[in-house]
Amino acid sequence: MWNGSISFGLVTIPVALYPATRREELSFRLLRKSDLSPVNYKRVAEADGKEVPWEDIVKGYEYEKGKFVVLKDEDFKRVDLEAAAQTIDIIDFVNGNEINPMYFQKPYYLEPQKGGDKPYALLREALRDSGKIGIAKVVIRTREHLAGLKALEKALVLEIMHFSDELIEADAFKFPKKELARSREITMAKKLIEGMTTEWNPDKYEDEYRTQLMAMIEEKVRHPRKKQPAPKTPQKPSNIIDLMSVLEESLSHTKAGKSKARKIRTAKTKHRQAA
Repeated sequence: MWNGSISFGLVTIPVALYPATRREELSFRLLRKSDLSPVNYKRVAEADGKEVPWEDIVKGYEYEKGKFVVLKDEDFKRVDLEAAAQTIDIIDFVNGNEINPMYFQKPYYLEPQKGGDKPYALLREALRDSGKIGIAKVVIRTREHLAGLKALEKALVLEIMHFSDELIEADAFKFPKKELARSREITMAKKLIEGMTTEWNPDKYEDEYRTQLMAMIEEKVRHPRKKQPAPKTPQKPSNIIDLMSVLEESLSHTKAGKSKARKIRTAKTKHRQAA
């Protein structure tokens, strides 16, 4: 989706940018209820309700209510001077643990292009050994982004970041005071956390909503006339009065769950040994 180079000091590394994530969104069409005919969108002018063809549409910025200034393609090109350079320009190197995770937005893989393997490997290993992250600016699709350059296993990863003025300060919200959590309750909560602690396995987690929705769609395709069960009514959470009793009960369930898991693992091991 982007070709250019990484630049730090006098070093230049030719790279290509590829998305490091994918998300398959379910796509739905609007239909007319009577005959399931697809409903199309129309570009309609507010002034007279008439449909507007693409060739008559321009981009405008509303600087006052109802007042616009029109921007043409050449205007965007005039401002976007850095886009021509196609450079991931590293400004600083910082310790990775100093950055608030909320700044990070979306990761991309950087693949070295012809002649870039050696400096690519050099930068990757230097970042890995130092524990540093390169802070860079890059223009993608006419917009300048702040970005973090990281070493991740065999790859260099560019992670698009938020600028500081894009983040909302926590002071804008009301959060409970530290004193509301009593020491005995904190101790129990820490035990519960410890009991639920396991090794990180990303494959363990899936989008259950999408899975169930796809299963329902497939069922409707196979059996279009079958009556579907009524949706479950979500239970309203009750106000927790005795926090300690809830923590203790949660902890006992966690211990029971871990004991059951151990028994299953032991049984599987014995079965394999017998086989």
